[in-house]
Formats: sequence, C-alpha cells, structure tokens
Amino acid sequence: MSERVIRIGIVGAGANTRARHIPGLQAIPGVTITAVCNRRPESTRRVAEEFGIPHTFEQWEELVQSPEVDAVVIGTWPYLHCPVTLAALAAGKHVLCEARMAMNAAEAHQMLAAARAHPELVTQVVPAPFSLRVDQTVQELIADGTLGDLLVVNVRGVGQTFLDRESPLHWRQDPRLSGLNVLTLGIWHEILMRWVGNATRVLARARIFVPERVDPESGLRETVQVPDHLDVIADLENGAQASYQISAVEGLAGPSGITLYGSEGTLVFDGDHDRLLLGRRGDRELREVTIPPEKEGRWRVEEEFIGAIRGEEPVRRTTFADGVRYMEFTEAVARAARGGGAVDLPL
Repeated sequence: MSERVIRIGIVGAGANTRARHIPGLQAIPGVTITAVCNRRPESTRRVAEEFGIPHTFEQWEELVQSPEVDAVVIGTWPYLHCPVTLAALAAGKHVLCEARMAMNAAEAHQMLAAARAHPELVTQVVPAPFSLRVDQTVQELIADGTLGDLLVVNVRGVGQTFLDRESPLHWRQDPRLSGLNVLTLGIWHEILMRWVGNATRVLARARIFVPERVDPESGLRETVQVPDHLDVIADLENGAQASYQISAVEGLAGPSGITLYGSEGTLVFDGDHDRLLLGRRGDRELREVTIPPEKEGRWRVEEEFIGAIRGEEPVRRTTFADGVRYMEFTEAVARAARGGGAVDLPL
C-alpha cells in the first residue's frame, strides 16, 4: 500500500476540513486529494479551486463510488456521518470521520459494526483536540499514584459570552443536523475517557433559555430542542464521582477544563491555556506542571490515518469503538435529562 499514491475524497469541506484535514493530507508524500463534494455546487467548486482538487461531485453517493478515491474524509455535520460511512465502507474505502461520531448511539453502533465487517479498511474518528498536548502526562500522573485514589472529577465546558436571545439557530442547536450532541459535552467526555475510563451511571438536568430561534436557511422561527445549559452527575468505572457543567450562557465563566481530585493530590487541566496545574498533600498552592517536549502530544490526525492505511501504525485517536462509548454516554445524558432518572451504562 505504501508504494502507491493514496487518493482521498472529501465529503463536506467545512471549516475544520479546510483548516486541518486538507492541508494536513496534502502535506504527506504519496497522498493526493482527488475529489470533493460540499453542500452546494458553488461551494464545492470554490474548495476545488482553492486546493487544486481535480474532481467535483454534486452528490456524495457518487464520490464514494468513484474509482478515483481510495479513502473518504467526512467533514459534514453529524447527520451524514453514518450514511456516508456505511456507503464508503461498502464501496471498499477507508474512512476518516469528523467528530462527533454520529447522531446517536444507534448510528454509532451501525458504524462500528460496518467497520468490523471490513477489517481490511481503516476507520477513524477525528479526536477531541483540547488535551492532546497533556494527555500522556495526565495518564502517567494518575498511573504512578501522584494523585492517590481518584475521588472526584469536575468537568467544565463553558463559553465566555452571555446569553444572546437574537442569534439565529445554529446547526448545533438543530437535532436534525446534530442529533443528541449537546454543546461540548462529547468532546470533554472523550477526553476524560482517555484518562479515567467511561461512566457507569448518569443523572442530568438540562435547560433551554431561548425556546425559539430563526432558522437562517428558511427564515422561519424554529423550536429550539438542544439545551443551552447542562448539568450532569456521573459514576465512573474507577469508582470516582464526576460532575459536568456544559453551558453556552455563563458569561465570563472562567476557563473550561477538567479537575481531578485524588486522596493525595489535585490536578487541574486548564483547557483555555492548555496547561496542567498540580498540588499535593502539604502544598500551599497549585504549581504548573512542566511537560518535557518528548511527552507533548500534538495534532497528527491525518498522519495517523495515512499511517494506518499504510500498515505503519494503528488508529489510536480515535477508534470507532471509543466513539461508540462516548456516543452512548451522550445518549444516556439525553435520556436522563428527558426522563429525570438515572441511566446506566453501557446502554
């Protein structure tokens, strides 16, 4: 595989695809982007001209069947992640899928089953990026006992802006496009899963503060169904208790991040400044953790995808199996918020 050119087709050239995936793939020797299909023909043509992509398609179904494509990068909103993945795998194409993995847990399970039915093909979900630099260090500090027994975890995914009642309906607020995904919940839980594993039970309360917004596509007022604010309490596999506060209405709320409270130490990941702060029993304050360059992670999604296709490395960030786990958590939170009771995991 490494002796021939790997030809990539892009389905959905959104902001992250144009900023990261396309440049990242084009920078790898022996990789070429041969085809693109965006939401509208005019935007497809613009992307093709900007990045020198030779083939354009008006229908994604045609792109995934193209003999000029070996692998498909899915950069659409979640509503197309499952159907494009299933079609691409059936057509014998490798798949790199943008996060969040799917609309709900059922779709994620379909995608995983299709991937397992085609073990000769590589499947990868774009990872939550916030913590890549610090992941290895956090894992080591937990494993070597620096924190002692992990007792409590606090997760905050908050914005810095106040509630805007006049802003139009965003695609993330439209369940027809985003499914059960809420704000940055899935991103932060994926990060936490890397460090301490999944949840086993969740409770949740959710609030929508602006019940209607104008859909910019139709100009009509639509009922908002995705929460503006979410509080979650979870039991974790390792016995710790976690709380999540995910919000789009907490103006000047301070940094987003994760705090791990152990019996012997406290570790803070300040996501806004990409740094770790540590304090141990007997310390008077938290101090920033110095991370050696060789332990600093970085964004290498496109390298990993191509390396896996070439048989040079496995997919680590993020596997479809891990995507299923965070989508089950997301769905469990939605069920708990809707029904008011606890929901156990796995579903």
